[in-house]
Amino acid sequence: MRKAFGKSVLALGLALGLSTSAMAQQGVTDTEIRIGSNGDLSGVFAAFNVGAIRAAQMVFDEVNEAGGIHGRQINFIVEDHGYQVPRAVQNFNKLVNSDQVFAMILNLGTPHNIAGFPIMEQAQVHNISPLTAARQMLEGDISLKWTGFSSYYDQVRAGVRHLVEERGSTKLCSMYIPSDFGLEVFEATRDEAEALGIEYVDETQHRPDEQEFVGAIQRLRDSGCEIVSMGIAVRPIIIALGTAKRLGWDDVAFIGSSAGMNTVIAKVPEGVTEGYYAAAGWVDFEARLEEAEVAEWAQAYQAAHGEPVGTAAQLGYGAAKTLVRALEEAGEDLNPDTFRDAMEGIAFYDAINDVELNYGEDHQGSNLVVISQIRDGMWHEVARVEQESEAADE
Repeated sequence: MRKAFGKSVLALGLALGLSTSAMAQQGVTDTEIRIGSNGDLSGVFAAFNVGAIRAAQMVFDEVNEAGGIHGRQINFIVEDHGYQVPRAVQNFNKLVNSDQVFAMILNLGTPHNIAGFPIMEQAQVHNISPLTAARQMLEGDISLKWTGFSSYYDQVRAGVRHLVEERGSTKLCSMYIPSDFGLEVFEATRDEAEALGIEYVDETQHRPDEQEFVGAIQRLRDSGCEIVSMGIAVRPIIIALGTAKRLGWDDVAFIGSSAGMNTVIAKVPEGVTEGYYAAAGWVDFEARLEEAEVAEWAQAYQAAHGEPVGTAAQLGYGAAKTLVRALEEAGEDLNPDTFRDAMEGIAFYDAINDVELNYGEDHQGSNLVVISQIRDGMWHEVARVEQESEAADE
Protein backbone atom coordinates (compact mmCIF):
# COMPACT_ATOMS: atom_id res chain seq x y z
CA MET A 1 0.00 0.00 0.00
CA ARG A 2 2.80 2.42 0.86
CA LYS A 3 4.52 1.77 -2.48
CA ALA A 4 1.28 2.25 -4.38
CA PHE A 5 0.54 5.47 -2.53
CA GLY A 6 4.02 6.78 -3.25
CA LYS A 7 3.66 6.03 -6.95
CA SER A 8 0.29 7.76 -7.10
CA VAL A 9 1.74 10.90 -5.49
CA LEU A 10 4.62 10.83 -7.95
CA ALA A 11 2.26 10.48 -10.88
CA LEU A 12 0.13 13.35 -9.61
CA GLY A 13 3.19 15.55 -9.23
CA LEU A 14 4.39 14.82 -12.75
CA ALA A 15 0.90 15.45 -14.11
CA LEU A 16 0.96 18.88 -12.48
CA GLY A 17 4.30 19.62 -14.10
CA LEU A 18 6.44 19.46 -10.97
CA SER A 19 9.98 18.11 -11.17
CA THR A 20 10.82 15.15 -8.95
CA SER A 21 13.44 17.18 -7.06
CA ALA A 22 11.01 20.01 -6.35
CA MET A 23 8.26 17.81 -4.95
CA ALA A 24 10.19 14.97 -3.38
CA GLN A 25 12.66 16.51 -0.99
CA GLN A 26 12.29 19.09 1.76
CA GLY A 27 14.66 22.02 1.37
CA VAL A 28 15.73 21.14 -2.17
CA THR A 29 14.44 22.63 -5.42
CA ASP A 30 15.92 22.83 -8.88
CA THR A 31 17.56 26.14 -7.92
CA GLU A 32 18.04 26.10 -4.15
CA ILE A 33 19.24 24.13 -1.11
CA ARG A 34 18.04 25.52 2.22
CA ILE A 35 20.46 25.03 5.12
CA GLY A 36 19.57 26.07 8.69
CA SER A 37 21.49 26.99 11.81
CA ASN A 38 20.19 27.45 15.36
CA GLY A 39 22.78 28.96 17.67
CA ASP A 40 23.80 31.46 20.30
CA LEU A 41 24.41 34.85 18.72
CA SER A 42 23.64 36.90 21.83
CA GLY A 43 24.17 34.73 24.93
CA VAL A 44 26.98 33.26 27.02
CA PHE A 45 28.51 31.23 24.16
CA ALA A 46 28.16 33.83 21.40
CA ALA A 47 31.97 33.93 21.15
CA PHE A 48 31.77 30.46 19.60
CA ASN A 49 28.91 31.23 17.22
CA VAL A 50 28.96 34.69 15.64
CA GLY A 51 32.26 34.21 13.82
CA ALA A 52 31.28 30.65 12.86
CA ILE A 53 28.18 31.88 11.05
CA ARG A 54 30.12 34.62 9.26
CA ALA A 55 32.83 32.21 8.15
CA ALA A 56 30.29 29.64 6.94
CA GLN A 57 28.39 32.29 5.01
CA MET A 58 31.64 33.31 3.29
CA VAL A 59 32.10 29.72 2.11
CA PHE A 60 28.51 29.52 0.87
CA ASP A 61 28.79 32.90 -0.89
CA GLU A 62 31.90 31.69 -2.70
CA VAL A 63 30.12 28.51 -3.76
CA ASN A 64 27.06 30.44 -4.94
CA GLU A 65 29.15 32.91 -6.94
CA ALA A 66 30.79 29.95 -8.69
CA GLY A 67 27.41 28.55 -9.78
CA GLY A 68 26.25 26.70 -6.68
CA ILE A 69 26.02 22.97 -6.04
CA HIS A 70 24.84 21.19 -9.18
CA GLY A 71 23.18 24.45 -10.21
CA ARG A 72 21.54 25.05 -6.84
CA GLN A 73 22.25 28.07 -4.66
CA ILE A 74 22.76 27.59 -0.91
CA ASN A 75 20.24 29.59 1.11
CA PHE A 76 21.59 29.84 4.66
CA ILE A 77 18.89 30.59 7.27
CA VAL A 78 20.15 31.42 10.77
CA GLU A 79 18.28 31.80 14.08
CA ASP A 80 19.49 32.95 17.51
CA HIS A 81 18.39 31.15 20.69
CA GLY A 82 20.58 33.15 23.09
CA TYR A 83 21.52 29.90 24.88
CA GLN A 84 17.89 29.43 25.98
CA VAL A 85 16.47 25.94 25.39
CA PRO A 86 12.80 27.05 24.94
CA ARG A 87 13.88 29.54 22.26
CA ALA A 88 16.00 26.82 20.65
CA VAL A 89 12.94 24.55 20.37
CA GLN A 90 10.91 27.36 18.80
CA ASN A 91 13.72 27.97 16.30
CA PHE A 92 14.01 24.28 15.42
CA ASN A 93 10.29 24.17 14.71
CA LYS A 94 10.54 27.25 12.49
CA LEU A 95 13.63 26.13 10.58
CA VAL A 96 12.53 22.51 10.08
CA ASN A 97 8.76 22.80 9.71
CA SER A 98 8.26 26.31 8.34
CA ASP A 99 11.48 27.12 6.46
CA GLN A 100 11.79 23.40 5.66
CA VAL A 101 15.58 23.29 5.61
CA PHE A 102 17.28 20.27 4.08
CA ALA A 103 20.02 20.07 6.71
CA MET A 104 21.36 21.99 9.69
CA ILE A 105 24.88 23.08 10.57
CA LEU A 106 26.61 24.71 13.55
CA ASN A 107 23.72 24.27 15.98
CA LEU A 108 25.16 25.43 19.30
CA GLY A 109 24.61 23.95 22.74
CA THR A 110 24.31 20.45 24.17
CA PRO A 111 20.82 20.65 25.72
CA HIS A 112 19.66 22.72 22.76
CA ASN A 113 20.70 20.11 20.19
CA ILE A 114 19.22 17.32 22.30
CA ALA A 115 15.90 19.18 22.43
CA GLY A 116 16.00 19.58 18.65
CA PHE A 117 16.80 15.98 17.73
CA PRO A 118 13.16 14.75 17.64
CA ILE A 119 12.17 17.68 15.42
CA MET A 120 15.06 17.14 13.01
CA GLU A 121 14.65 13.37 12.95
CA GLN A 122 10.93 13.57 12.18
CA ALA A 123 11.73 15.49 8.99
CA GLN A 124 14.94 13.53 8.18
CA VAL A 125 17.09 16.65 8.60
CA HIS A 126 20.80 15.96 9.06
CA ASN A 127 22.64 17.68 11.95
CA ILE A 128 26.18 18.50 10.77
CA SER A 129 29.07 19.83 12.89
CA PRO A 130 27.09 21.11 15.88
CA LEU A 131 28.93 23.60 18.08
CA THR A 132 29.02 21.15 20.95
CA ALA A 133 31.30 18.18 21.48
CA ALA A 134 28.97 16.29 23.80
CA ARG A 135 28.82 12.51 23.53
CA GLN A 136 25.04 12.78 23.05
CA MET A 137 25.62 14.18 19.56
CA LEU A 138 26.44 10.62 18.45
CA GLU A 139 24.20 8.53 20.69
CA GLY A 140 21.16 6.48 19.70
CA ASP A 141 20.34 6.40 16.01
CA ILE A 142 23.23 8.29 14.41
CA SER A 143 22.01 8.11 10.81
CA LEU A 144 21.36 11.89 10.75
CA LYS A 145 24.12 12.95 13.19
CA TRP A 146 27.65 14.11 12.35
CA THR A 147 30.40 15.58 14.52
CA GLY A 148 33.74 16.88 13.37
CA PHE A 149 35.89 16.44 16.46
CA SER A 150 36.53 14.55 19.68
CA SER A 151 34.03 14.66 22.56
CA TYR A 152 34.23 16.80 25.69
CA TYR A 153 34.58 13.58 27.64
CA ASP A 154 37.60 12.34 25.67
CA GLN A 155 39.14 15.82 25.61
CA VAL A 156 38.94 16.35 29.36
CA ARG A 157 40.19 12.87 30.20
CA ALA A 158 43.18 13.24 27.87
CA GLY A 159 43.91 16.77 29.08
CA VAL A 160 43.70 15.89 32.76
CA ARG A 161 45.86 12.80 32.21
CA HIS A 162 48.52 14.92 30.50
CA LEU A 163 48.59 17.42 33.37
CA VAL A 164 48.73 14.71 36.03
CA GLU A 165 51.69 13.10 34.28
CA GLU A 166 53.40 16.47 33.76
CA ARG A 167 52.81 17.92 37.23
CA GLY A 168 52.56 14.85 39.44
CA SER A 169 49.19 16.04 40.72
CA THR A 170 47.04 13.79 42.90
CA LYS A 171 43.93 15.91 43.60
CA LEU A 172 41.38 16.75 40.90
CA CYS A 173 38.40 19.09 41.07
CA SER A 174 35.82 20.57 38.72
CA MET A 175 33.78 23.74 38.14
CA TYR A 176 30.77 23.20 35.91
CA ILE A 177 27.30 24.17 34.79
CA PRO A 178 24.93 21.37 35.94
CA SER A 179 23.72 20.74 32.38
CA ASP A 180 24.45 17.99 29.86
CA PHE A 181 27.56 19.94 28.83
CA GLY A 182 28.92 20.62 32.30
CA LEU A 183 28.11 17.16 33.60
CA GLU A 184 30.21 15.62 30.84
CA VAL A 185 33.23 17.68 31.97
CA PHE A 186 32.63 16.64 35.58
CA GLU A 187 32.17 12.96 34.69
CA ALA A 188 35.36 12.93 32.62
CA THR A 189 37.35 14.43 35.50
CA ARG A 190 35.93 12.02 38.07
CA ASP A 191 36.42 9.01 35.79
CA GLU A 192 40.00 9.94 34.97
CA ALA A 193 40.80 10.35 38.66
CA GLU A 194 39.47 6.83 39.27
CA ALA A 195 41.39 5.41 36.30
CA LEU A 196 44.63 7.00 37.52
CA GLY A 197 44.08 5.93 41.11
CA ILE A 198 44.11 9.50 42.43
CA GLU A 199 41.58 11.55 44.37
CA TYR A 200 38.61 13.47 42.99
CA VAL A 201 38.36 16.05 45.76
CA ASP A 202 35.67 18.67 45.25
CA GLU A 203 33.47 20.54 42.79
CA THR A 204 31.43 23.71 42.42
CA GLN A 205 28.32 24.17 40.26
CA HIS A 206 27.45 27.42 38.49
CA ARG A 207 24.81 29.23 36.45
CA PRO A 208 25.65 29.77 32.76
CA ASP A 209 25.81 33.55 33.33
CA GLU A 210 27.52 33.54 36.74
CA GLN A 211 29.87 36.47 37.37
CA GLU A 212 31.09 35.99 40.99
CA PHE A 213 33.60 33.25 41.81
CA VAL A 214 35.36 34.32 45.02
CA GLY A 215 33.53 31.77 47.17
CA ALA A 216 34.01 28.95 44.66
CA ILE A 217 37.71 29.64 44.19
CA GLN A 218 38.31 29.86 47.95
CA ARG A 219 36.47 26.57 48.49
CA LEU A 220 38.46 24.70 45.84
CA ARG A 221 41.71 26.15 47.10
CA ASP A 222 40.89 25.13 50.68
CA SER A 223 40.09 21.63 49.41
CA GLY A 224 43.65 21.29 48.10
CA CYS A 225 42.72 21.06 44.41
CA GLU A 226 45.76 20.78 42.15
CA ILE A 227 43.97 20.52 38.78
CA VAL A 228 40.55 22.07 38.16
CA SER A 229 38.53 21.22 35.04
CA MET A 230 36.16 23.92 33.82
CA GLY A 231 32.78 23.22 32.24
CA ILE A 232 31.54 26.81 32.33
CA ALA A 233 30.93 29.54 29.74
CA VAL A 234 33.52 31.82 28.13
CA ARG A 235 33.18 34.97 30.24
CA PRO A 236 32.84 33.01 33.50
CA ILE A 237 36.11 31.21 32.67
CA ILE A 238 37.84 34.57 32.34
CA ILE A 239 36.35 35.87 35.59
CA ALA A 240 37.19 32.67 37.50
CA LEU A 241 40.80 32.70 36.28
CA GLY A 242 41.12 36.37 37.19
CA THR A 243 39.69 35.67 40.64
CA ALA A 244 42.23 32.89 41.26
CA LYS A 245 45.08 35.20 40.26
CA ARG A 246 43.77 38.03 42.43
CA LEU A 247 43.59 35.68 45.44
CA GLY A 248 47.13 34.51 44.79
CA TRP A 249 46.26 30.92 43.92
CA ASP A 250 49.11 30.18 41.54
CA ASP A 251 49.97 26.53 42.24
CA VAL A 252 46.92 25.12 40.45
CA ALA A 253 46.28 24.19 36.80
CA PHE A 254 42.92 25.09 35.24
CA ILE A 255 41.86 23.20 32.11
CA GLY A 256 38.81 23.42 29.87
CA SER A 257 37.42 21.38 27.00
CA SER A 258 36.92 22.64 23.45
CA ALA A 259 34.11 24.81 24.87
CA GLY A 260 36.81 26.66 26.80
CA MET A 261 39.32 27.12 23.98
CA ASN A 262 38.59 30.44 22.34
CA THR A 263 40.61 33.38 21.03
CA VAL A 264 38.63 35.68 23.32
CA ILE A 265 40.01 33.88 26.37
CA ALA A 266 43.60 34.07 25.12
CA LYS A 267 43.41 37.80 24.36
CA VAL A 268 42.34 39.06 27.80
CA PRO A 269 44.70 41.95 28.70
CA GLU A 270 47.25 41.96 31.51
CA GLY A 271 47.84 38.21 31.46
CA VAL A 272 44.65 37.34 33.32
CA THR A 273 44.31 34.00 31.52
CA GLU A 274 48.01 33.18 31.08
CA GLY A 275 48.78 29.54 31.86
CA TYR A 276 45.23 28.26 31.32
CA TYR A 277 44.94 24.96 29.41
CA ALA A 278 42.28 23.61 27.09
CA ALA A 279 41.86 20.23 25.41
CA ALA A 280 40.08 20.49 22.06
CA GLY A 281 39.69 18.66 18.78
CA TRP A 282 41.63 21.11 16.63
CA VAL A 283 44.79 23.22 16.57
CA ASP A 284 44.44 26.98 17.05
CA PHE A 285 45.13 28.93 13.86
CA GLU A 286 47.20 31.82 15.24
CA ALA A 287 50.51 29.99 15.62
CA ARG A 288 50.14 28.79 12.01
CA LEU A 289 49.60 32.12 10.26
CA GLU A 290 52.85 31.63 8.33
CA GLU A 291 51.12 28.84 6.40
CA ALA A 292 49.83 30.22 3.11
CA GLU A 293 46.34 28.72 3.24
CA VAL A 294 45.76 29.80 6.84
CA ALA A 295 47.06 33.32 6.18
CA GLU A 296 44.94 33.75 3.06
CA TRP A 297 41.82 32.63 4.91
CA ALA A 298 42.50 34.94 7.88
CA GLN A 299 43.10 37.92 5.59
CA ALA A 300 39.93 37.26 3.62
CA TYR A 301 37.85 37.11 6.80
CA GLN A 302 39.29 40.36 8.12
CA ALA A 303 38.71 42.09 4.80
CA ALA A 304 35.09 40.93 4.72
CA HIS A 305 34.17 41.72 8.33
CA GLY A 306 36.63 44.37 9.49
CA GLU A 307 37.77 42.31 12.48
CA PRO A 308 40.43 39.67 13.11
CA VAL A 309 39.56 36.03 12.65
CA GLY A 310 39.04 33.91 15.77
CA THR A 311 38.25 30.41 17.03
CA ALA A 312 34.59 30.54 16.03
CA ALA A 313 35.49 31.41 12.45
CA GLN A 314 37.85 28.48 12.06
CA LEU A 315 35.15 26.12 13.28
CA GLY A 316 32.55 27.64 10.96
CA TYR A 317 34.86 27.47 7.98
CA GLY A 318 35.71 23.81 8.54
CA ALA A 319 32.07 22.83 9.04
CA ALA A 320 30.94 24.66 5.91
CA LYS A 321 33.68 23.08 3.81
CA THR A 322 32.61 19.63 5.03
CA LEU A 323 28.97 20.33 4.16
CA VAL A 324 29.82 21.62 0.69
CA ARG A 325 31.93 18.55 -0.08
CA ALA A 326 29.08 16.25 0.94
CA LEU A 327 26.48 18.19 -1.08
CA GLU A 328 28.70 17.95 -4.13
CA GLU A 329 29.35 14.23 -3.65
CA ALA A 330 25.65 13.49 -3.12
CA GLY A 331 25.00 14.49 -6.74
CA GLU A 332 21.94 16.00 -8.37
CA ASP A 333 19.56 13.57 -6.66
CA LEU A 334 19.96 15.16 -3.24
CA ASN A 335 18.02 13.51 -0.43
CA PRO A 336 18.78 12.29 3.11
CA ASP A 337 20.03 8.92 1.87
CA THR A 338 22.36 10.21 -0.84
CA PHE A 339 23.67 12.84 1.56
CA ARG A 340 24.37 10.23 4.25
CA ASP A 341 26.25 8.06 1.77
CA ALA A 342 28.28 11.09 0.69
CA MET A 343 29.13 12.12 4.26
CA GLU A 344 30.30 8.63 5.12
CA GLY A 345 32.81 8.90 2.27
CA ILE A 346 34.15 12.34 3.23
CA ALA A 347 37.87 12.28 4.06
CA PHE A 348 40.19 15.28 3.71
CA TYR A 349 42.79 17.36 5.51
CA ASP A 350 41.24 20.45 7.09
CA ALA A 351 44.17 22.87 6.90
CA ILE A 352 42.50 25.63 8.89
CA ASN A 353 41.91 23.33 11.89
CA ASP A 354 45.01 21.17 11.20
CA VAL A 355 43.01 17.94 11.44
CA GLU A 356 42.65 14.90 9.19
CA LEU A 357 38.91 14.25 8.87
CA ASN A 358 37.43 10.88 7.90
CA TYR A 359 33.76 10.46 8.78
CA GLY A 360 32.94 6.88 7.85
CA GLU A 361 30.21 4.82 9.46
CA ASP A 362 30.84 6.17 12.98
CA HIS A 363 29.97 9.70 11.74
CA GLN A 364 32.84 11.31 13.68
CA GLY A 365 35.40 13.17 11.61
CA SER A 366 38.26 12.85 14.07
CA ASN A 367 38.97 11.81 17.65
CA LEU A 368 42.19 13.81 17.90
CA VAL A 369 42.70 15.66 21.20
CA VAL A 370 44.97 18.70 21.09
CA ILE A 371 46.08 20.09 24.45
CA SER A 372 47.00 23.77 24.32
CA GLN A 373 48.06 26.45 26.79
CA ILE A 374 47.79 30.24 26.72
CA ARG A 375 51.22 31.86 26.69
CA ASP A 376 51.91 35.47 25.70
CA GLY A 377 48.29 36.03 24.73
CA MET A 378 47.90 33.15 22.29
CA TRP A 379 47.28 29.41 22.26
CA HIS A 380 50.30 27.11 21.98
CA GLU A 381 49.97 23.39 21.36
CA VAL A 382 51.69 21.36 24.08
CA ALA A 383 50.53 17.80 23.26
CA ARG A 384 48.19 15.81 21.05
CA VAL A 385 46.55 12.44 21.52
CA GLU A 386 44.92 10.37 18.75
CA GLN A 387 42.82 7.79 20.52
CA GLU A 388 39.93 5.42 20.38
CA SER A 389 36.85 6.95 22.00
CA GLU A 390 36.93 6.27 25.72
CA ALA A 391 33.26 7.21 25.90
CA ALA A 392 32.43 4.01 24.06
CA ASP A 393 33.90 2.00 26.93
CA GLU A 394 31.78 3.59 29.62
